[in-house]
Formats: sequence, C-alpha cells, structure tokens
Amino acid sequence: MEYDYIIAGGGSSACVAATRLVRDHGARVLLIERGPAHYARIMRMPAGYMKYLGRDDFLEMHEPVPQPQLGGRAPIVPQAKVLGGGSSVNAMVYMRGQREDYDGWDAMLGGHSGWSYGEMLPHFRALEHNTKFNDAYHGIDGGLWVSDPGSTCKMTEAFILAAQGAGIPYNPDFNGARQAGVGIMQHTMGRMRGRMERCDAVTAFLSQVMGDPRLTVVTDALVTRIIVEKGRAVGIEYKFGNALVTAHAAAEVLVATGSYNTAKLLMLSGIGPADHLAEHGVKVVADLPGVGQSLNDHHEVPVICSTKGAFGYFGEDTGWPMVRNGLQYLAFGTGPVTTTGIESCAFYDPDGGERPTIQLYCAPIVYLDRDITTMKPTHGVTLTSCLLRPKARGTVKLRSTDPAARPLVDSNFFGDPDDLRLTIASLRFARELLATAPVGAMIHDEMLPGAGKTSDAELAAFCSQTVKTNYHPTGTARMGRDDDPMAVLDTRLRVRGVDGLRVIDCSAMPAVPSGNTNAPVMALGDRAVAFITGEAV
Repeated sequence: MEYDYIIAGGGSSACVAATRLVRDHGARVLLIERGPAHYARIMRMPAGYMKYLGRDDFLEMHEPVPQPQLGGRAPIVPQAKVLGGGSSVNAMVYMRGQREDYDGWDAMLGGHSGWSYGEMLPHFRALEHNTKFNDAYHGIDGGLWVSDPGSTCKMTEAFILAAQGAGIPYNPDFNGARQAGVGIMQHTMGRMRGRMERCDAVTAFLSQVMGDPRLTVVTDALVTRIIVEKGRAVGIEYKFGNALVTAHAAAEVLVATGSYNTAKLLMLSGIGPADHLAEHGVKVVADLPGVGQSLNDHHEVPVICSTKGAFGYFGEDTGWPMVRNGLQYLAFGTGPVTTTGIESCAFYDPDGGERPTIQLYCAPIVYLDRDITTMKPTHGVTLTSCLLRPKARGTVKLRSTDPAARPLVDSNFFGDPDDLRLTIASLRFARELLATAPVGAMIHDEMLPGAGKTSDAELAAFCSQTVKTNYHPTGTARMGRDDDPMAVLDTRLRVRGVDGLRVIDCSAMPAVPSGNTNAPVMALGDRAVAFITGEAV
C-alpha cells in the first residue's frame, strides 16, 4: 500500500503529527513504532512509572562510551521503546523551557526562522488542556491534560518555603510569564476517568484517529532504512517479525525515532558524515557531517540527606502501605498514587543572574541511581541540580551496519569546565537550602556527598561519580542556517540534500530547551505539520 506520509517512530511528536495529518488534512499515514502498542497498566497511575525505572520492558538502555572526564564511568541513558514514546514512560513533568530558548533558536537560525517564542506559543496552547490556567500562556481545548499533582507531601511543602527563605521567589506557573522561582511542577496527567491518570501522546492525540482507515499503526517493528531514489525519500524498509517490509510514501517520510536512533537511521540510510559512513561501508546518499554531532543533554547531580521522620515517600510503594495507597486510589482517586513523587522544583542561577541556569528538583526520597549501590534506603530527601544549558556537546556514531545494534553514544557530560563549575555552585546552594527553615529542622544528616566534602576538588570528584542524565538528549540532526556546515536540517525541518525527508523529534532542536523536553517536542511536531501543509509559511 502507498501512503502519503510515513512516520518512522511512534513517540510524542510522531503521535501529534500523525493525528493532525489524518484528522485535519485527510492524509494517509503509516506510523511505525519499534516497541509495543501498550505499556503496563500500572503506569497509567501517576506513581506507577517508578515500578519500571531501570527496567527494559519499555526502555532501550543506551550505555555511552566510557567517559574519561568521569573516571571511565558510562552513565546509562534510557530511551522510550513503546507507542507514545517518552510521554508513556516519563515522570510526566510539563515544562516548556524559557522564552529565551526559542528566541535563541530563532537567532541561531538567522532570524525570522519560524521558531521564536511568539511563533511557538500558539502550538503549546493549542495542544494543551490545562485544568488550572486559562490565559495568554495556556489553552484548555487541546488533547493534552495538564494538571498539578493530585497530592503533595510534607517535604515538598517545606522545600517551597525553604527556597523562598533562601531568596528564591514563589512562582505559581513555570510555563507562564517567567520561569524563575520555586513552586509546584505541572504534569501531563488529569482526572480523565474519575481518577488522576497519565495523559500520554496516544491518549491525548493518536486515540482521536485510531479508528480512521487513513491511519495505519504498526508496532513491534524496526525501521531499518530510508529508501532514497534520485535524491528523494520515497519510502522505508522495516523489519516486522522475520519479514522485511517495504512501504512507499507519495509525499514525505518523517523521522522521529529519538535523538540516538534518528541519527543512526539517517546514517544507515547513507545520510551523514561521508568519512564515518565509509568506515562502515555505507554508500553515501548525502554527505552531512552534522548527523550524530551536537548531542546536547541535561544532566544532574544530587545532594542526599536522611530525615528525622517520614516527610516523603520512602516505603510507600511496598508492603501494606502500597496496598493501602492502592485501595485509596481505586476507591477515592486520592492519595500518594496520584502524584509522581517529584512535585516541586526551583529555577535559579547560582551566579545570581536573572535567567535560570539550574533546575533544582526536590525528590522527597533517597534517590539512588544504579551507579550508587552502597547507600541504605531510608527516609530522606534528594535535591538534584539539573544544568539547563550545558555547553558540552557529545556525539552519536554507528556501532555497525546492523539496524538492531545500538549506536555508540558519547554523552560528554562535563566536557566543558563551565558545566562542572555551575553544578558545583548549585551543590553548595542546595546545601544552604537544606539548612534553611523549615527543611533544616527535618534533616538528620547528609548522606551524599557527605558533610566533610567541601572543597572544589572533592565536589568535582563527587560530580564525576554521580552525574546522570535527565533524559533529554537533543540536537543530533539539528536545524541550522544555510551557511552552517553542521546543519542537518533547514528551518522547515527538511533534511538537506534529500527531498521529501524531514526530522520531527528532539534531534532537530538547535539546543536543548531549559526544561523537560516532552512539551517542546510535541509543539515541534505540531509546528512540523504547519510547515508540511502550508499552514505556516
């Protein structure tokens, strides 16, 4: 069968784009997702995602190459592997980033590019069904439910008060007029069926057209190659079971397989750095040296303290408390199951600037990554400093020509010394905040880094030992000006040198936004349709 559009990947932006193309433009669309059609039912519950952290049921675990600046560590970077992509497995934080991010994109792209904040805001508003805000910054008619968590704990409330005591003003809306401040994070969840539930991209958008005969969704299928004939993308090959299937696109092929796998798929199709493709015997279709370059990801480092009492969520997901909380959720739609657990954060700049450079999350638990195995779980709190605009850039390269092989990822965390400097400065501020009332009276002791570690050298070593991803890789097939030799895409997301081919996921972003990437990539997918169909010129 021939389709108008083929979308490789079934994540957040792909679901938005497929829905709009079918619903609003009557297009015939094939969407192909490598993972299953559904995630575990428990993950519909806001707290349920925590049961699958570190597991590979719906995640592909990428282990980067050893990082010399981290003493040889290679912090795992998971990527979604299920229909709905990151929106189906993430912690559901709804954060757009800063006005300056998008105006910065516009400047990087030469101005009048179509990517300024003013041009992106209508897309955010159109997609949103906010249950709290209805104003110039928010919409209430879209498919994506956005709400405050269904409940908050004592530590969250204390953190918000302590941050204000430490000089960070209260902010009721991080996606409104300004981002700076401390407050509750909104999430992609809502009381859609009487109980607070996750609102993923399938629920919000793709479900609207699932019964439309013009939409075909294939899951558990791996796209192996983009077919390019005479300089134009005309279709794809994908593996479904033991069969290799070919599908043809009359209009365009859209790539949305995630920042790692989008770069891999382009290179397997002969689109990328000619010298690297030659190393693997791949015939060059378009020599684009920027494919797989400019990897830009948020990363974070924790300060972890034990507490004098049960102010957070330790133990609430096991034994009798888990049964009690589950029954409360099922019977009344209330209680700890209605929250992701990570309810609040603070946006600020350790250097004292007005534009935040750090997102300081409050996790009201002892938050352990898989690298840290020596700590005993207990009642506690973790303040983790996420660097919003890392200067370092990493890479994605082919491991082999086997489409099933994961690419070689070099995250390059702390590859720029200023990234480490800002992180250390934020660790020091996190310690100050943890000593500020009312949190200070709740703290028992500092577990990590440990109160005795105070020098820059000691904190730098701690950062190297504990830094982890915040799950927001971007930029591996980024947009750029016509005179930018590393630009893979033009400002309309079109792949340079290949007609009929666009990239519509986080790979396309010129720089990572200053916040969680799920909301921005949905808006990017919506903007892509505007370019494709002529809604935007």
